[in-house]
Amino acid sequence: MSYLFDAPKVYSIPVKGEAAEYPVHRIFCVGRNYAAHAAEMGVEVDREAPFYFTKTPSATLASGSTLPYPPGTRNFHYEMELVIVLGAPVFRCSVEEGRKAIYAYGCGLDMTRRDLQQAAKDKQRPWDLGKDVEGSAVFAPLTRAAAFGAVADQRIHLEVNGTVKQDATLTELIHGVGEVVADLSKFYHLHPGDVIMTGTPAGVGPVVAGDVITGGIDGLDPIKLILGPAE
Repeated sequence: MSYLFDAPKVYSIPVKGEAAEYPVHRIFCVGRNYAAHAAEMGVEVDREAPFYFTKTPSATLASGSTLPYPPGTRNFHYEMELVIVLGAPVFRCSVEEGRKAIYAYGCGLDMTRRDLQQAAKDKQRPWDLGKDVEGSAVFAPLTRAAAFGAVADQRIHLEVNGTVKQDATLTELIHGVGEVVADLSKFYHLHPGDVIMTGTPAGVGPVVAGDVITGGIDGLDPIKLILGPAE
C-alpha cells in the first residue's frame, strides 16, 4: 500500500518496566468528575452518568516537554488528572469487567484554552477548540495496574512554579474508573490503545510562558510541563 503523503505518526506513552511503549489509539476525557471542580466552574454535578469529550492522538506530549504557549488563547489552564489505559477489548461491559480491562495508570495534564471553551459553552457549541489543542494531553510514564493497586485515597496534586494549586484524593472521583469504562463501553467498542483521562480536582487556573507545572499521584510517576513562549 502506498500513500499520497506520509502516514500519521504513532504516538505512544512509556510504561515502567517495559521496553515497548503503549500506542495511543484514542483519547477520551471525562468532564466534571470532581464535585468541587464542577462547583468552581459554576455547573451542577451530573451523578447519573459521566460525560465525555475527546482529544486527537496527536495532542499527546511526553512529561518533561516544553510546550509553546498555544495560539488563539489568552487564558491557558492546567488540569491534573488520573489517566487509565486499556489492555483488553470491552463492549457493553460491567463495572467489574471495565476495571479488569485497565492495563495501567498514569499522571496526565489536560491543558485547556479556557477562554475558547467558555465561548463555545456560551454559544452551546462543541468544546473542540478549547480542549483538542496540540500538545495538550501530557502523559507521564504509565504504571501497570497490578503494581499500582486499587484506586482509593491516593493524593492527586499539582503545583505551578512550586506553589500547590490542586490538592485532593482519588476518593473524590464521582464516577470511579470501572464505572467510567463500563459507561463508555455502551457507546464505543473499546480496545487496547484507548486512553481515558478521568477528570480534574478543583483548583484549575491559568499559566503563562515560563511557568513550570508539576504534579503527581501517590504511587505513580510524577509529571512535568514547561510552558514556553508562543511561536
